[in-house]
Amino acid sequence: MTDYKNIFGKPVKFLATDPDNAEAEGQIWYNSTDGAFKDVVVGEAWSSASNTNIITSYGRGGAGTQTAALVFGGSDPGPVTTTEEYNGSGWVFGGNMGTARLYGAGAGTQTAGLAFAGNGAPGLTTNTEEYDGTSWSEQNNMGTARYQLAGAGTQTAALAFGGVNPQPPVTYYNITEEYDGSSWTAGGTLATPRYGIAGAGTQTAGLGFGGYTPGSMQSATEEYDGSAWTAGGSLATGKYQLAGAGLQTSGLAFGGAPPGDGLTTTEKYDGSSWTITSSMGTGRATMAGVGTQAAALAAGGVPVGGGLTEEFTKSINVITGAAWASGGNMNLARGQVASAGIQTAALAAGGSDGSPPFNNNESEEYNGSSWTEGNNLTTARRDIAGTGTQTAGLAFGGQSPATAKTEEYDGTSWSEQNDMPATGFQMAGAGTQTAGLGFGGYKPGSPNGNNVTYEYDGTSWTAGGTMNTGRRDLAGFGIQTAAVACGGQDGSILNATEEYDGSSWTAVNNLNTARSILAAAGADQTGIAFGGYTGAAQSAQTEQYNGSSWVTSASMVTARQQLGGTGTLTAGLAFGGSSPASNATEEFTGETSALNIRTITTS
Repeated sequence: MTDYKNIFGKPVKFLATDPDNAEAEGQIWYNSTDGAFKDVVVGEAWSSASNTNIITSYGRGGAGTQTAALVFGGSDPGPVTTTEEYNGSGWVFGGNMGTARLYGAGAGTQTAGLAFAGNGAPGLTTNTEEYDGTSWSEQNNMGTARYQLAGAGTQTAALAFGGVNPQPPVTYYNITEEYDGSSWTAGGTLATPRYGIAGAGTQTAGLGFGGYTPGSMQSATEEYDGSAWTAGGSLATGKYQLAGAGLQTSGLAFGGAPPGDGLTTTEKYDGSSWTITSSMGTGRATMAGVGTQAAALAAGGVPVGGGLTEEFTKSINVITGAAWASGGNMNLARGQVASAGIQTAALAAGGSDGSPPFNNNESEEYNGSSWTEGNNLTTARRDIAGTGTQTAGLAFGGQSPATAKTEEYDGTSWSEQNDMPATGFQMAGAGTQTAGLGFGGYKPGSPNGNNVTYEYDGTSWTAGGTMNTGRRDLAGFGIQTAAVACGGQDGSILNATEEYDGSSWTAVNNLNTARSILAAAGADQTGIAFGGYTGAAQSAQTEQYNGSSWVTSASMVTARQQLGGTGTLTAGLAFGGSSPASNATEEFTGETSALNIRTITTS
């Protein structure tokens, strides 16, 4: 009798713990701890990803791949020129388009993208633009103005088909146009004119599916061979304003309207027929869709708004997106606190609960699930900076009145130390109790913030290099010789970011969203910034810094400002806040990936 080893060339392994790497694919092993045979299976699933910066986005065009995506145009709430780029982790702004539009279409890649047609300002447009990874340039116009059409192909070999002109008399289009990198020419006509149609594939092997034609949600699929369209297999569900990805022989259809099952359903195409696979986490329509059948991306859409992004992956790994989750509430609701520690061992001190005399001296410690009261600061104050750990914390500056006081925490009690060189409040902190850093803050007699930096050696403070942009109400993270400062205000709300190397500050890439009185977390020059005030509203937005640039990440549950923050890039903590005073705590967990392990049973 043939055994497993003879078939696969490897014996069944006996392991005390399950493997955690891709070498387990295709193997069977016996877990002696669990007393069970196991293997790894390929799964298909959607997972949450970082939101786009434009949080009311819908009707956007798209191009690229799951890890290098491009979305452009859309509504916020009217037609916009905004472009955003996705790197597989988060979104950053790209160069603006020349023509504001929504419900346009796209093709190509993140560094060689194409945008065409759409509903502009004031009406339908035939404008075509090419993207080089930095900026858009105008090209020759299409032949027919329309919107809610589909696109496929590349920047130099694109396909545009379907669409509608809503002006009376309403015209539903079956026309196809082909782009050669310079100009558009007429192609073959769809059998069924429709709008809200999705597309995939290439100029010579295109795929069109779904859409709406008078009185009917379409399930029809058509395949293009470079000159003519022919019928393909029908979708399981007729719908329009859906999104597509992939190729003619391996396509993916997801989302769409009307409300109901069609909003979350995902179907995959094998070149002849569609089959239903894993549903989206959140149903929606008019989103941008890019990628392949095995690795797709959906961004924005209605009715959910919020710039929601999801990734579809066919993999042996289960991907869990970054997310915030509620933690235990603080005992005292307050903001403007000093923060220190990590997610499972945090420290909050001082601040204000919004009631006279507006200054608190209470300390609290967090153990990863709940807060307990600790001994009080010697001096009650708000707008206080902090750094260090739960058992070796440092709190400095604050008001009111403005102070230069410094206190150290040993895990039990606070003790006064040498003062800073000058009074300071609304500063940011980084580092440890014996190698601390304080920077920025309020500048007396000026609406602009301070550019000072002070270094602490465990005994006394000395002046460090001055910041390029003086500011107050900023956030910071890192260590004394590798710190990051971000956001704040100097009379205007800022997105400016700077890095400190132990002697001088260097301006680096900005936050995507300018804000002040925000919080941050990070153990080195990688971290997250979250919450704050944008000048118009309190924010729940989170951005991740990878040491060179900021990208969006999962938003907090509760928007707030003047909150406390600590932790790392992958395990952050947000607590408290003002306007009104809050005691809410949220825990941040970065994206994780784990093998999709199955226990083999005889049933």
